[in-house]
Amino acid sequence: MSDVVLRIENLGKKYVIRHQVQNVHYVVLRDIIAHNARNALGRLRDRVRGASSSSLKREDFWALRHVDLEIRQGEVLGVIGRNGAGKSTLLKLLSRITEPTEGRVTITGRVASLLEVGTGFHPELTGRENVFLNGSVLGMEQSEIRRKFDEIVAFSEVEKFLDTPVKRYSSGMYVRLAFAVAAHLEPEILIVDEVLAVGDVAFQKKCLGKMKDVAGGGRTVLFVGHNMSAVKTLCHTGIVLKSGEILFRGSAENAVEQYLEHTNAEKSYFVDVEGRPRRIKSGCVITSVMVQSMALKTTRFAISEDMTFTLTVRLDEQNAQIGVSVFVLLLDCEDKVVLSSFQKDSDTPYVYGRTSEVKLTFAADIRPDKYMVACGLVSRSGEAIDWVDEVLQLEIMPVFLDGKPFDDRQGIGYVRPRVSYERQSPQGPDRGGE
Repeated sequence: MSDVVLRIENLGKKYVIRHQVQNVHYVVLRDIIAHNARNALGRLRDRVRGASSSSLKREDFWALRHVDLEIRQGEVLGVIGRNGAGKSTLLKLLSRITEPTEGRVTITGRVASLLEVGTGFHPELTGRENVFLNGSVLGMEQSEIRRKFDEIVAFSEVEKFLDTPVKRYSSGMYVRLAFAVAAHLEPEILIVDEVLAVGDVAFQKKCLGKMKDVAGGGRTVLFVGHNMSAVKTLCHTGIVLKSGEILFRGSAENAVEQYLEHTNAEKSYFVDVEGRPRRIKSGCVITSVMVQSMALKTTRFAISEDMTFTLTVRLDEQNAQIGVSVFVLLLDCEDKVVLSSFQKDSDTPYVYGRTSEVKLTFAADIRPDKYMVACGLVSRSGEAIDWVDEVLQLEIMPVFLDGKPFDDRQGIGYVRPRVSYERQSPQGPDRGGE
């Protein structure tokens, strides 16, 4: 008997995108009313003549296409790729949230999906009531929820507020309880999308430990995440998606290397990030990021070469009192922060309600390797109010600014601090009078 529990054959999903055609006036309410007031005969006439009854142009967009994949029982598969690569679309198709345009999926066993933490929570209900509601939405039996109730509550650490409506919960408490419910499912196949990107650092580690337990229990897991360290830790194998197609399949470690290498090959020194997914949403946002050396717009730098980041920032007038500052982080392939730079609040040149540019310059005094850049905004109190991951990919070349090659045998660590040395004469008793 075959141990393949999930078989994907020529899977594809197409969406229809509509664009406003050029030279068409701005659509207002009266245009919509007039358009909807057309009689059925007129709309039929337009279709027969091949004319569009609206000012929109259709375009077919394949979010996923020609995907063939077999996943065996007990396999933990990491699905990685840039934003828009088709990761979430693949998981939605496997979860039967949406229907494929072509191809088919054959699944053996019970499937549970954790695609969005908190789906099924009702703000007016208490935490206790939402545990049962959310568990039912995720496919758990009432007897199963009762049996695991104490364990779920203990994991979430919200015992004191269990009988409080969740609309009064902080965002952290909400996430804790939602993940605790979803993490205690017992399906044969578990599909997980980006759940480790929520909550504080300590809770993320706790979630990672729970996911390790699930993966180590012989269950089949599909895990999507931008945390490359988590992918390598949790997963046995991995696939890299690009433009809706599988670019690579192999071990999780090799998949991460392929992803980083391919991403770094697209050496874009300017990125529009206004539409990117964010960890935090507010009226203050970074809209674009550019990086350059002192002379060139580039993503490749020598050791000790200055890097200048130019960030375009748009601030909501309602946040004029919070004192916004910009930060830039450099992270290694394991998603660990290697270098950081924060703009001082006193240097903020912003005009609230308008767009401003901020430049941060610091030296690339770090070990030659490939790094990812994250950036965001913090308030005067230190609270993050905007955060965008994977903004840019940089490469520090194995050569110093003066042209001297880097020698790995020197044992240089990640960061090379700039240190000044001062030689002093030996101190001793003053014998000048003898």
